[in-house]
Amino acid sequence: MNLLEIENVHLSYGSKMVLQNISLDCKTGEIIGIFGRNGSGKSSLLKTIYGVQKAQSITLRYNSEILLPQSVIPQQKIAYLPQHSFLPKRKKVRDMIPLVYPDGKDQDLIFYAPGVHGFENRRIGELSLGQLRYFELLLIGHLNHDFLLLDEPFSMVEPLYKEAIKNTLLHLKESKGIVLTDHYYEDVLAVSDRNFLIKDHNKIVITDKNDLIRHAYLNAP
Repeated sequence: MNLLEIENVHLSYGSKMVLQNISLDCKTGEIIGIFGRNGSGKSSLLKTIYGVQKAQSITLRYNSEILLPQSVIPQQKIAYLPQHSFLPKRKKVRDMIPLVYPDGKDQDLIFYAPGVHGFENRRIGELSLGQLRYFELLLIGHLNHDFLLLDEPFSMVEPLYKEAIKNTLLHLKESKGIVLTDHYYEDVLAVSDRNFLIKDHNKIVITDKNDLIRHAYLNAP
């Protein structure tokens, strides 16, 4: 088991406080879900952990050893799926796979993943949003990194590929730790082991849908 610990995250933009003393941990074999309204700091938290956004303070530990934010990318312990697509739109799916896995290792995990044969000859820009997010997750998820940070993997995805993404996440968590954010709370709750809500700069533990209603993230029925 590997353990990622994030402590004392403070992030502000000028006088606007975004995150205040946020701490969490994730171990391989579990999925952590993060909820929060737009602007609450969910995406900023993932970017800060990944080291592409600078916070006023953050402490990272990998298996109890300090991991400096600027070393996260080169050490390849943590992979990150951004909210917006990062793939070149004119490149075909089947040509994209060897670019990410140039030595041939693990290419078949992508080529023979359920459903990929149905769109492997299409260009990235021709994929539906569900196909695109599923393919991106496959590319990122099968890297050797022990932890995955996923920003809105379910957003605007059609039901068929939501199920494919859920199945992939449950498979990946057998060997990785996953932290994900999304507004599609039912999909997150279906795969997550622990959850929390970011509200008013702070972290609130969430156990079920009723907690999301209680803390005014969802409207009461």
